[in-house]
Amino acid sequence: MTPRYYWKGYLKLSLVTCPVAMTPATSESEKVRFHTLNKDTGHRVVSQYIDSVTGKPVKEENEAKGYARGENDYITLTDDDLDAVALDTVKTIDIEKFVPADSIEWIYLEKPHYLMPDDAVGNEAFAVIRDAMKSDKVVGISKLVMGRRERAVVLEPRDEGIVLWSLRFGDEVRPEEAYFEDIDEKADPDLVPLVQQLIKQNTKRWSPDMVSDPIQESLLKLIEEKKKLLKPKKTAKGKQDEAAPTSNVVNIMEALRKSVEADLKNRKAG
Repeated sequence: MTPRYYWKGYLKLSLVTCPVAMTPATSESEKVRFHTLNKDTGHRVVSQYIDSVTGKPVKEENEAKGYARGENDYITLTDDDLDAVALDTVKTIDIEKFVPADSIEWIYLEKPHYLMPDDAVGNEAFAVIRDAMKSDKVVGISKLVMGRRERAVVLEPRDEGIVLWSLRFGDEVRPEEAYFEDIDEKADPDLVPLVQQLIKQNTKRWSPDMVSDPIQESLLKLIEEKKKLLKPKKTAKGKQDEAAPTSNVVNIMEALRKSVEADLKNRKAG
């Protein structure tokens, strides 16, 4: 099965550039999802936008984004307006700095994506960036536009690829002090060894089976039982073509040489 990519663009470090593709590392497609139906007819209920004043449905071509500046007072933004403020990070992941791999607290990690080369020509550049980070035990920090918002991202080498994590903004993480400051109870030193013994007895190697969803499994079983009473309908699956971005890969050794020379020149000038 050919993977469908969420995003395509370029990974850039100094003068080294390679085309890459990205897809979410997690999926909820296997989760049971329900549609809202009309119980009397069995037909699916369709939602639509309604004008809050006239009460009439709004055609799709008349929908627009609005920023509220007061009560019932909005600034209208069209798709062209939003596209006009597009940043370079829409199509380029430019690694700006590196930090120790264990220095980012897990609470800031939001959602993982798999990042991989999108062109055989760029495989070497991708591999060099990946292995250099792996050897130095660092992760790369960059920015990327996701869902019309520029997000901070961290690039973590993993096996033959890179995992790109979107990061929560600092103001999205609540300070723990506000919730933990009233916890002043000290553990009984005689009880700690007993709990440690329980922990040791129940410690196992991590497995995804440890986080299975029993409710999901029960729902699937119920749906299968109902399927036996109904004849399933055949649905046609459409195909989606995705155009690959134009390659602008440079020779990696030449790019690295120029980067080092430029750095030495700047140091001498300073």
